[in-house]
Amino acid sequence: MKLKQINMKSIDVIREEMIETVTCSKSDIFQIGEQCRQDYEKMINELDNIKQMMVKLINEGDQLEKQVVEARSMLSEVSTNFKNYSEEEVRDAYEKAHQLQMDLSINWQYKKQLLDKRADLENRLLSLDETIDRADQLISQISVVMNYLTSDLKQVGKVLEHAKAKQDFGLKIIEAQEEERKRLSREIHDGPAQMLANVIMRSDLIERVYREKGADEAFAEVNSFKKMVRSALYEVRRIIYDLRPMALDDLGLVPTLRKYLRTIEEYHNHSKIEFVNIGLERRLPTKYEVALFRMIQESVQNALKHANACEIKVRLEITNSSVTVLIRDNGVGFDITEKKPESFGMIGMRERVDLLEGEITFDSKKGKGTAVLIRVPLIN
Repeated sequence: MKLKQINMKSIDVIREEMIETVTCSKSDIFQIGEQCRQDYEKMINELDNIKQMMVKLINEGDQLEKQVVEARSMLSEVSTNFKNYSEEEVRDAYEKAHQLQMDLSINWQYKKQLLDKRADLENRLLSLDETIDRADQLISQISVVMNYLTSDLKQVGKVLEHAKAKQDFGLKIIEAQEEERKRLSREIHDGPAQMLANVIMRSDLIERVYREKGADEAFAEVNSFKKMVRSALYEVRRIIYDLRPMALDDLGLVPTLRKYLRTIEEYHNHSKIEFVNIGLERRLPTKYEVALFRMIQESVQNALKHANACEIKVRLEITNSSVTVLIRDNGVGFDITEKKPESFGMIGMRERVDLLEGEITFDSKKGKGTAVLIRVPLIN
């Protein structure tokens, strides 16, 4: 049975409308995330101010309690030996005791207000952190959709001409998105989520330490607390960097690759990753930098995840007319004639190279490692 002819013009119109809608949504979510980050920083500063004020109030309260005890003692003395004191001295003793008691009560009320405000801020910080986390996830998911809409789907017409290819393509996209969501969920749960849970417990610990061991021990706990918050922030930024390193837009392909591969090597300390740039270190058009970075990222991740490689070499050469990349690993290798479900990554790499009018070859044998060679012409 013949397949119905696909109206590619209608598909392009729909695709453009989808791109416009998704771009607006991504911009709105980004603005929400940035506003939440700004509010988060303000609240952190406000929380620090409250903690400093609490320390000051506690010290003042301790002094007031001592003065109240002394004033009561004096008042008791005056009351017992009333005839030995003048009327003015008696009045001063009563007024001083009353004033100190009022000051102590005001101190206590102020501390209670600050404690309530601190608890409210901590709850709002948790809520903001969840919102920021969700916004980052949504932006990541939208980026995946945008990637297919703006690049891969431009050539989807040829794939859609075959019904089975169309179905497989859609299923693979869904599978890839679900795997990405699972990976993000695991990383966030094991990293920032656990750290933030510890932050809550440590904040309660600081209060107990102050009451039981004093201000010096409490300040030591505060310093440790700050380090924990910084670690949580580092983990969040690392996850964001892995999704789309901002350095790619700011610095270009070579510096970003150098930093990315060094970071990956640190997180996989059992593997050595060597990066060599033997060509020019210059900026390329955005579509080339993004595509090349993603293909190298896919190759390195495959070597670490599927090939169990302990040594990976990435060689990059940029000339005025072309870009050549060689990624070689000493992993378990595979039979390139066998089709496997996880080969979707290879299909995606081929599609990216085709969009750049380049070529990609895979050289691998079981037990002999893998070499991926990418050549892309630079078209002015």
